[in-house]
Parts: sequence; C-alpha cells; structure tokens
Amino acid sequence: MSGNSRTVIGFDLYGTLLSTESIAEELAKIFGEDKAQSVAAQWRRYQLEYTWRINSMGKGCCRPPFYLASIPMLMFTNYFPGMYRSFSEITRGALLHAVAEADLSLAPGDADRLMTAYDSLHVFPEIPAALKAVADNKSIEAYIFTNGTNEMAKASVETSPDLGPHAATFKGLITVDELEAFKPDQRTYDHLLSKTGKERNTGQVWVVSANPFDAVGAKAAGLESAWVDRAGKGWIDRLGDVIGGIRPTVVVSGVDEAISEISRRIL
Repeated sequence: MSGNSRTVIGFDLYGTLLSTESIAEELAKIFGEDKAQSVAAQWRRYQLEYTWRINSMGKGCCRPPFYLASIPMLMFTNYFPGMYRSFSEITRGALLHAVAEADLSLAPGDADRLMTAYDSLHVFPEIPAALKAVADNKSIEAYIFTNGTNEMAKASVETSPDLGPHAATFKGLITVDELEAFKPDQRTYDHLLSKTGKERNTGQVWVVSANPFDAVGAKAAGLESAWVDRAGKGWIDRLGDVIGGIRPTVVVSGVDEAISEISRRIL
C-alpha cells in the first residue's frame, strides 16, 4: 500500500500514551505519598491551562509585526516579554504553580530533577498491545502529535522505559514548536496534515487523544478523532455542542480500542 493511501494516526503523547500521573512517583520522593497525587494533578491542570491562556492572549507567534521587522529578535523579546514560550517552559512554570498552591516548596535542583523525570513517564497499561497492533497494520502510518517540544518528545519516546521499545512504530514526531501555537489552535491540525502530506485527504487522518479539547479541535479542523475515555464517564464535554454539534468520531475506553475502531473503518 502506498504511503499516500495509508491512514495517518497522530497520537497525542502526554496523557494519552504517557501517564502524566506517573510523575507522582518522583513527587513522592520530595513531598511524600500523601501530597504527590494532588500536586501531580494540579501540575497537569496548569500545564494545559497555560497553553490555552497563551493561545487566547494571542501569544502564539513570536515574530514581530511588520512595522517592527527591522528590530533584532533579541531586542524584540526584551521589549515584548509576553511572547511564545515552549511547552518545556510552560511545564516548569506549571510545576512551580502547583507546588506553591499546595503551600510547598522545592529545594535547589528539585525542579530540574522533576523536569528530567518527565522524560521517563510510564505508559498506560494498554499501550504496548495497542502499538503492536499499529506496527502490524500496514494500512496505518503512525506519528506522535504533541504540544511538547521536539526535544521533549524525542526524549520521552527514547527514554520512557515502556514507550522506548516501540519507538520504531512511529514514522515521525510532529510538534507544534515551529508554529508557536498550541492545540486546539486550528493551525496545529493543519500542521499535522501538511507534515503527513494529507492536505487533500483529511478524512484519512485521525487524532487519538485522551484530551477532550484535542478530540474536538481535530474534528473542528476536519479530521477524524478518537477520544480515550479512561474514566468511563462517557462524552460529557459540551463545548463541541456549543459550537455546532461537534463530537469525536468515536469514544473508546483505551488506545487499543481506538486502534481496533480505526482499523475496522479502513478495511
């Protein structure tokens, strides 16, 4: 089967393949078991919230306006401090926010160690079997599609003890860094289409994500999406209804079920 006829799947990384909750193991070494889970949850909450806030504030592009094009970028950055910040910077800021909110503090070097540990998150239980099914299906072309930086995504795929063995399953890593915008900005989904050569075949591109905003964003951009409902509560997000009845193509309990559903639809 030619590459152009294959179905592309863009797998969200954090919270879909990798469990952001697993960072609690490292947090427990610093704050104890009783605090670790709540700090991990708040860290993830603010990590996502910061990306939405930056998008909403129009900080998703760090190029100076045309009438300031002659100003060197470094000088422009100094005068306009609210410019785009990478997912790595956002992740560190969200950590400090979560820790402060819990009335805790980090010793020198702890933040660096936690950020390093973020590159070695564990996968969810069904992921190894799901990725084996992807590797065995020649009709599927798989990519990582993430808000993370190229460095974060590469490190996560290579050093995660559970994801590393499946690194060869992915044809490439597609990040939003060069766009300087975050999901669910439509440009991020257009970027996925462009990178995979599917601009004219949006129906052959799926986003598999456990994040409701990502699943809705993909559908709003004309792609297919599979939302992973690990909590088993069903689709309760209503933003898609507000903007015109947009919902994921399928709602599944795990990434393995998403692969089964997608495979069934492309036979």
